[in-house]
Amino acid sequence: MRLVTRADLDGLACALIMTRHDEVDEIVLVHPQEITDKTFDVLEGDCIANLPYHPACSRWFDHHLLTASNEKPPPKFDGLHRVAPSAAQLVWEYYGQDSELTDLVHETNRFDSAQLTEDDVLQPRGYVLLGFTLDPRTGLGDNEAYFMKCLEWLKSKPVREVLLQEEVRQRIIRMFEQNEDFCWTLVQYSRLNDNVVFTDFRRVAEPPAGNRFLVYTLFPEANVSVRAQWGGNKEHVMVNVGHSIFDRSCKVSIGDLMSDYGGGGHRGAGSTPLPVMEADAKIVEIIDKLRRTR
Repeated sequence: MRLVTRADLDGLACALIMTRHDEVDEIVLVHPQEITDKTFDVLEGDCIANLPYHPACSRWFDHHLLTASNEKPPPKFDGLHRVAPSAAQLVWEYYGQDSELTDLVHETNRFDSAQLTEDDVLQPRGYVLLGFTLDPRTGLGDNEAYFMKCLEWLKSKPVREVLLQEEVRQRIIRMFEQNEDFCWTLVQYSRLNDNVVFTDFRRVAEPPAGNRFLVYTLFPEANVSVRAQWGGNKEHVMVNVGHSIFDRSCKVSIGDLMSDYGGGGHRGAGSTPLPVMEADAKIVEIIDKLRRTR
């Protein structure tokens, strides 16, 4: 069986659970937009986890909202879907709730649903810290080879030992070293629109690596953030939107809002690619919708 998932902590947890309990011959890491846009070739027999549904797959696990831009699964399918803190939670349930992986699933739930404290953001530990080193939005570089190494380490080592691996340590050091520069860049390239903080990294040649939740410590008045940056080869503008993890008063379902623009997500966070020529106008629309429904 081929597992198709994404290169973040939730995808890693899904992969670890499945490789312990099923025959996984290959793991392929893709971006959810590749599934939505059908630019990735899903094969019969594939298991998709932590990604939108595709009619060619044979098993599917996901915890995101089923929005208008997504394919809908048939009434009966192999796998699990419901709104949940993480896809790993559903994979864990499907394979019998292995007690040895309870901490992994619990911490993945916290990380993926952003149920984090200020201490988790400023001084992350354990699986949360590992999650930040894997998060593409942290900006620490290519994740595919790193993801595979982390998976192999976690098969035989507790997370405290994984965090001591040289490649993991170097990512942690780089993230903390760049956090000050990242905060400075956030302040320089962000503006507050009532309850919305908008960060435009399109004007930054090489945005520093950094913890994406730091924006809420710098702009505590905001209950939702919008961040724009260039997609691959500047062919589109990637917009990421998320509820503040400290002020949870935003009532907008971000996944549904992003679906209106061709993307997706869950209630608290989501993203969408925008055509370059339309991006500025659509970003204004998105911010306006978030401001009107404070």
